[in-house]
Amino acid sequence: MLRLGSLEIAAPAVMGILNVTPDSFSDGGRFDKPDDALRQATTMVEDGAAIIDIGGESTRPGAKSISQQEELDRVVPVIESIRAVTDVPISVDTSKPLVMREAVAAGADMINDVLALQAEGALTTAVSLHVPVCLMHMRGTPRTMQEDPRYRDVIAEVRSFLAERVDACVAAGLAENLIVIDPGFGFGKSHAHNVELLANLRQLRVRDRPLLIGISRKSTLGALTDRQTDERLAASIAAAVIAAMQGAEIIRAHDVKATVDALKVARAARETGGNL
Repeated sequence: MLRLGSLEIAAPAVMGILNVTPDSFSDGGRFDKPDDALRQATTMVEDGAAIIDIGGESTRPGAKSISQQEELDRVVPVIESIRAVTDVPISVDTSKPLVMREAVAAGADMINDVLALQAEGALTTAVSLHVPVCLMHMRGTPRTMQEDPRYRDVIAEVRSFLAERVDACVAAGLAENLIVIDPGFGFGKSHAHNVELLANLRQLRVRDRPLLIGISRKSTLGALTDRQTDERLAASIAAAVIAAMQGAEIIRAHDVKATVDALKVARAARETGGNL
């Protein structure tokens, strides 16, 4: 059982992706209307999602930033409508302090921040909210992150960054048991970097904090399989199972039902033990 403050979730758990944006790389424009977003959230809960992750600003490569108010207008009504019909934990995918505060006030239970609380005011805001926070590694910004990313040792550098951010957050007053870490697949990494990270997830563990993995439908899977974005289900499932067998506690996924089924098998094998 994964415990994050007051949240208790059976791990490995599926975090269902709900992008209420017009321009996300995989599902942009599909769920940017509140009614469509609510239907999708309800379906994901029925399919077994343990968390719903709502994002109002695309972080795909080359994505443009949006105003704080536009992000609020996108995510807050959706959070309120979902919270009215289910008590499944809701995560808000944002880096903006005001969006964090308003989202939690509307019913969100968790913050998922691609900037790892480095934006001005984000860390103090997270400390004051007392909710779980996911800290992600990214090199560069969404506009620039895929412009020839380079590392001497991607495993060591990603782990070092995550360790530094965990230390900084704990020093600022964020309870350690509220912290989740994410290596940031596709955020300032080449395809080779992503594969190396996936193969070595156990080495990324910091202070025994839970690992969140978000590799669903990403371009590395397309490069490996020569499949378009909407044809990457099998590859996404394979990556999810590899991650789970290495101890990842949360798998962020578009295809919730299939991922839940796959992780049931992975969980049974993990609990049995052996040489896995």
